[in-house]
Amino acid sequence: MSEMDYELVDHSFYHQLHEYSLENAFPFQTEYDLLSPNTSQDAMLDQEFIEGLLQQPCTELLDFDFMDPNVSVGIETELSQEVTTPRCQENGDPCLMGIQAALMEESSLADLLLTGAEAVEAQNWALASDIIKKINHDLCVENEGDNLLNGLAFFFNQGLHYKTINALAVNYEPISSQKDTFFAFQSLQELSPYVKFAHFTANQAIFEATEGDQEVHVIDFDIMDGIQWPPLMVDLAMRKNTNLRVTAITLDHQSVAGVQQTGRRLQEFADSINFSFTFDQIMITGDDDFRRITLGPALVVNCMIHQWTTNRSFSMIKTFLDGVSKLSSKLVVLVEDELFNFSRLQSMSFVEFFHEALHHYTAISDSLASSFCDDYKMKLIEKEVLGIRIIETVRQFPCEGEERTLWEEGLNSLKGFKRVPVSNCNISQAKLLVSLFGGGYWVQHVKGRLSLCWKSRPLTAASVWVPTRS
Repeated sequence: MSEMDYELVDHSFYHQLHEYSLENAFPFQTEYDLLSPNTSQDAMLDQEFIEGLLQQPCTELLDFDFMDPNVSVGIETELSQEVTTPRCQENGDPCLMGIQAALMEESSLADLLLTGAEAVEAQNWALASDIIKKINHDLCVENEGDNLLNGLAFFFNQGLHYKTINALAVNYEPISSQKDTFFAFQSLQELSPYVKFAHFTANQAIFEATEGDQEVHVIDFDIMDGIQWPPLMVDLAMRKNTNLRVTAITLDHQSVAGVQQTGRRLQEFADSINFSFTFDQIMITGDDDFRRITLGPALVVNCMIHQWTTNRSFSMIKTFLDGVSKLSSKLVVLVEDELFNFSRLQSMSFVEFFHEALHHYTAISDSLASSFCDDYKMKLIEKEVLGIRIIETVRQFPCEGEERTLWEEGLNSLKGFKRVPVSNCNISQAKLLVSLFGGGYWVQHVKGRLSLCWKSRPLTAASVWVPTRS
């Protein structure tokens, strides 16, 4: 199957999409009672005691034997660790210990996750560890069930664990995807609109902005397997004497070989349609590296942030955007996960962000479950794509210090650029694409951001930026 086959919308499979809805099992749409931090049981507990729990100094840190800090905990790890009795205040007030035990026993899974996030934010590592163990135990006992949150809770819990051991200055191996990731990603882009929405919207903006240009040069922040570019080649091939050059950004030596292979596949596709195409790559570690790029006359920047297969750190994103702001780009196309909307993140605490992440990924899981008849594919996507994203999302959120400052600066990195409205043609194309996938999905255009939504929640958004002088 060619790269073009991967990207073009195939109408044949839409008849297979079942109409089963999980709303009855998980009433997500606009009522967030399931994820509310306040349940009827919590109301029975004195809030002052709960806050006191989170602020208690811990003189004895917990044993993390149930999760070896020297070994990366894989997505497939079984939740079979033995649960020990909570001992945050082993020699402390028995009344306080009783309240902690009651809180953990009576709270729902969502409440436990949020309480764990509060413990992490308060740097109460012992309480956080007790909650992590409790959640692991509950997940083993419940055996996931039909609740959407249960299926994702393990990954949120893993994220809290990594956040905790990171705070304790324990080194661990970076999380990496497994060998089935490509198949999971292919299933995702075939049976849901997320990937196509990002690629089609970006390509349409690039196509419109380069009208009349014969040499189009795209700098691609995260090329992945390159499936975005064959459709643009086909569109540009309809113009006379037009050629496309794609410069892929690499951030480390490990990714160079994979990017080279992607370039070869793209070149083969271009040759098959007799289209003039050039591919190169450059490793970026700082702003100065951008000076080594030989820029084409019609320069476009394509920036996909946190789009499914990789989670590049925020410092990497900021380095890229800082470098882009110094180039003479005629267009910057930005597609970002709505959870990482910079304008909203600036004032968020870790607990607030964690709460948003619970809603965000549960909505994504709900939308995918509505389209996938094959339970195996859904589980594979949960493990290879969603799970890794959840862990990295929780782990990377900066709570303090220099990283927090970088996060708060957000899109100020795009100095000299302004956001412009997405074209009516692009909006119409997005609406047509989304309509092919049936109920629940819809498109929202607000303040120049074109968003793909599931029910009441925007999930991913595209925006177009041009130099302020234009």
